[in-house]
Amino acid sequence: MGKRDDLIAKYADDLKTKCGMTPDMDLLTKVTIGCGPAIYNADASTVAGSQESELETVKNNFLIKKLGLADSPELMDAINAAIETYGKSERNKFRAVFYYLLVKHFGKEAVYK
Repeated sequence: MGKRDDLIAKYADDLKTKCGMTPDMDLLTKVTIGCGPAIYNADASTVAGSQESELETVKNNFLIKKLGLADSPELMDAINAAIETYGKSERNKFRAVFYYLLVKHFGKEAVYK
């Protein structure tokens, strides 16, 4: 298995153990690939849930640009819901898992087909 496969397995484990859901492995793989080289960078591979600037970046670059959603208060509500699902106390929120939760929340799986 390659490094990306190892990371995808780790992300799937997080979804099962920390988020209490069975991951759609095909979608998780596509979301992970969509994150690009960021998954290999210790800082970029995680989302800092307590940093407003980081959450704004997720909103603008992922939800609005990638998923094509309109800017609204609902976007931050969804980001906060993803933080709750992942666990507020969880320091390392993997970007791929976080994005997966948001894709599922908005039913935007078609973006990755």
